[in-house]
Amino acid sequence: MNIDLTETNAGAVASALVRARRSAGSPAMGMVLTLVVVTDEAGRYDAMKTASSVSAEHPSRVLGVIRRAARGPARLDASIKIGNNVSGEAVLLRTSGELVHHAESIVLPLLLPDSPVVVWWPQHAPDDLAADPLGSLAQRRISDSAAVGRGRRGALIAQAKHYAPGNTDLAWTRLTPWRALLAAALDQHPVKITGAAVVAERANPSADLMAAWLQVCLGVDVERRASRGPGITDVRLQTRHGDIAVSRPSGRSATFTIPGEADRPVALKRREVDELLAEELRRLDEDNVFATMMRCVAAWSNGRGNGSATKRAKPVRTPEKKEKKKKASNKARS
Repeated sequence: MNIDLTETNAGAVASALVRARRSAGSPAMGMVLTLVVVTDEAGRYDAMKTASSVSAEHPSRVLGVIRRAARGPARLDASIKIGNNVSGEAVLLRTSGELVHHAESIVLPLLLPDSPVVVWWPQHAPDDLAADPLGSLAQRRISDSAAVGRGRRGALIAQAKHYAPGNTDLAWTRLTPWRALLAAALDQHPVKITGAAVVAERANPSADLMAAWLQVCLGVDVERRASRGPGITDVRLQTRHGDIAVSRPSGRSATFTIPGEADRPVALKRREVDELLAEELRRLDEDNVFATMMRCVAAWSNGRGNGSATKRAKPVRTPEKKEKKKKASNKARS
């Protein structure tokens, strides 16, 4: 069912949603969260399609927000979609005039009661997600520094400097299978790591976060090397027995190398945005590891190390390492 409302208001949109659910024969709401998608006209189709596909796993009310020209009279146009292969509800809100600067006043009455709120910026996100009027409504705020056309590293640094609990970046989510493989490698081959290298295309935020993660977890120097991509093409952990490596030159499958064993092919394709978004919606609490990565990136940008991660940076201690050191110190004194 599709409903178009022109020159309307938030109250009329909420009433239309209730009528549409009753007409569809489902007056009760079985949705678990509200997903606010802040996009533009150029990216609205892909963004709303991605959000709707994710709602199959996480039934949600999807509120797309498009800010049009700020000049002229205040105006709100809305398009509502229920059913038609949409799990949950999808509402596209187009604001004009003064409403462009007060989109949160429109979104607030449309939020599901007693349910989490997630805000996703598929393209350009504000530097401070938590201070953004829409971001302040949410428990989770999702950006994607890799989706920025230019200035990807600058976008990542901005997110790091303004990090707040609940923020995350899909550049970090892209690393989940990489991190799992490397952790499994160290479980199978528990040796001392003397250094590491991350090879990826230039200005790749995921590669910078990978370098930060290796530096923090292993306490070693990490070298950042450039390749033609796509994305990350190679991660190497250096040992005295040889390199532990995951190489993915094609962007589809990878080769897993452990010293003394035969190379193994592994599935490591580049994931689509809907897979990344669905993963992030599985947890709505703060990601403490990502918070540590943000502190590391912010330290690089402030001159403590190098923001490009091409130079060797001073290892950063995580809260877990600090607590472990404190316990060891107390034990020594006793």
